[in-house]
Order: sequence, then C-alpha cells, then structure tokens
Amino acid sequence: MTAPNPPARAVSRMLPTLLLVLTVFGPISMDLYLPALPALTAEMGAVTSVAQLTVTACLIGLAAGQLVAGPISDRFGRRGILLIGIVAYIVTSLLCALSPSIEMLIVARLVQGLAGGVGIVIATASGRDIFTGSRLIRFYGSLTVIGGFAAIVGPLIGGLLNTFTDWRGLFVFLAVIGVAILVLTLAIFGETLPADRRTRGGFGQTLRDYRTLLADRIFLGAVLNQGFLYAALFAYLAGSTYVLQDIYGLSPQWYAAAFGLNSAGHMVFGYLAGRAAERWSIPGILAVGVLVTGLGAVGVLVAGLTPMPLWVVIVSLFALSSGVAMTAPPATTLAMSDYPQMAGTASSLLGMVRFGFGGVAAPLVGVAGALSILPLGVVTVVAVALAAAASLLLVRRHAATDARTDADTPTETVPVS
Repeated sequence: MTAPNPPARAVSRMLPTLLLVLTVFGPISMDLYLPALPALTAEMGAVTSVAQLTVTACLIGLAAGQLVAGPISDRFGRRGILLIGIVAYIVTSLLCALSPSIEMLIVARLVQGLAGGVGIVIATASGRDIFTGSRLIRFYGSLTVIGGFAAIVGPLIGGLLNTFTDWRGLFVFLAVIGVAILVLTLAIFGETLPADRRTRGGFGQTLRDYRTLLADRIFLGAVLNQGFLYAALFAYLAGSTYVLQDIYGLSPQWYAAAFGLNSAGHMVFGYLAGRAAERWSIPGILAVGVLVTGLGAVGVLVAGLTPMPLWVVIVSLFALSSGVAMTAPPATTLAMSDYPQMAGTASSLLGMVRFGFGGVAAPLVGVAGALSILPLGVVTVVAVALAAAASLLLVRRHAATDARTDADTPTETVPVS
C-alpha cells in the first residue's frame, strides 16, 4: 500500500536533511560524554556498573519516548510533538549538567532519553510519510549513515571538550545542540501527516495497531532482529570506554579516535547496505550484516578468554559496529514498508525494541568490573545468536516481501542528499 503525498508546502528540499539531523539525538546523547565516563565515575564515587546506569537510563528513556511519541504523532501529527520533545531535551540536558549525585544524574538521563526519543521516531515516521520504494530504502540507509557520523563526531568532540571542561560541560553542549535543532525545526519542518491521514480511536486504536503489527511475522522478525543486534551495539558503546582506556591504556583522545574509526565503518557500511539492498536483496543484505556482526562478537569473546593485542580488539569492534549498520536499512524497510497508515506506531515499536534491548544489555558488560573484556564478549555473542534466530521469521516470506517492495514506485520528487 502506497501512501499519498503530504502537502507540497510540507515537503521542502531541506526537509529530508532535517529528518536526518533529527536522528542525532540518540547517538549524540550516548556518545558525547563517553570519553569522560571514567572521570565521572571517579568524581561521583560510583562503581563501574552503577555509572553505566547513566547509559542504560538514557537508552530506556529513548525507547520509552519513542513508544509514546509514535502513536501520538499518528493521531495528532508530527510537528507539534516534535517541538515539545526538542524543548524538553534542552531542559533535561541542563538538568544532567547540574546533577549533584549519581542517582540524580541517572534520573535526569532517563528523562533526557524520553525527550530525545521523540526526534528519532518522528524522523523515521516522517520519512515513511514522504518516501516509498527504493527512495525509502535509500532514506533509511542515510539514517544509518548520519547515526554513524554522529557517533564519530560525538566522542571526538567529547574528547576535545574534555581537555578543558568536565562532564558537566559536555551536557551543556548537548543543550546547545538541542537549541540549534529547535531553530532548524521551526524554520523547516512542515507537517508531513495531513489531518485526513491521521488515525482515529484514541488509546483503543493504538492497542489494535500494536496487535496488528505484532501479529505480522515480517514486522516481528525485523524488529526482534534489530533489538538483539542493538543490544550488542549498545553493550559495545557502554563497555568500549573501559576496555580501551582502563585495560589498554588509551587516553580519552585516543579512545575517541579509535571509537571514531569504528563509527566510520558503521557509517560507510550502512550507506553501502542501503544501496546494495536496492539492487540485490533486502533479506540477503540483512543476513550478511548478521554474519559480520557475529564475527566481530566472536573476536571480542576470544579477546576476553585470552590476552589479545589492541588491534585485534579494535578490528573486532569495527566488524561488530559495521555489521549492525549493514542490517539497519533492510530491517527498517521490512518493518516500515507495509504500514504507511501507522508509520509512527511502527517506528515507535522498532525504536523501543532497539533502545530497550540495548538498555538491558549495557549494564551487563560491567558485572566483572572495569578490567575484564569477557562480559562484553559473552553479551555480544549471545545477542547476535538471538538476532540470527529472529531472522528465521523472515525466511519463508522474503521473496514476497522483495517483490512487494520492488513494486512500490516513488511518488515524490524530494531528493535525499
């Protein structure tokens, strides 16, 4: 089913670019302060696993925020809920900077995540509002690229800022980013979901939409696949700062450089996966991504079982991050393509599972303290194995899905650039 176009006034040439910018909420909130996380842990007098709850709280907030914002945007439109979310993000970023204790910071990070989740779900849903067919796949590939770019820029900027400010200053910087995005949104973002395409029926209709989505084998398989793979990815995000700085002795700046290299792989392979899925096979690219992620996870596990040089760990983390990026465009397309009439709800479930599973996995990598790689290896290997199992839900119907996606023809002229 192909949705009609939004009003012409809403679809400016700058809108796709703004939608891509909105996706920085997740990675920038997660990555910017990671170089300062060990220092934050020491200043707050917290143990490693408790400090990592600041990562977990943000992930849970990002998941819950999307779960709420998606259905609301299907009913009331995208623009209003987006503006509320951005303003709340600015305020809560400042609250993080002012937190007097680790407990207060964890709570503030949870609320910051709730607000940040709005931008992510609106970007995904609005993309479905204005794109179809191959342009939709390309757009979701671009989302992965921008996420990888933000993941590169975040720790690099964080490492640079950390040379003359503490972790509190990093949260102030996040608030500044929120202000910049608010200005762009006010200037560019027109409503992409006209009133005649919005859902009716309130909370009861939302529950019916959830049942419809979760009963669809393709949607469920794609969402679970992404949930488990993002669990591996966010375990890496939470654990890599301790592995590379505390175990291998990298400075915050060199950690940011190593993290940036891995994020570059995330960006490049996400772009290539989106293009390859257009020309080859959506489920095929998804399977290759799972395999590459699995190889990286096994490398990390081996490094946890026996001492390995730094380059082995970095290559393994590179494969893990790049493999997850390869799966994102095809899996997102599989989850979103059949439900234009409930794109916000579908996007909210996808985002909730991604970040929710990540939030559960992230603290597990610190159970053995800051000087062991083994928990990170175990968590990532188990997560990838579960993702591969979820992919089996897609096997029998992938041919029909490919044919259905190929049959869609783009009905808009907005370029993704």
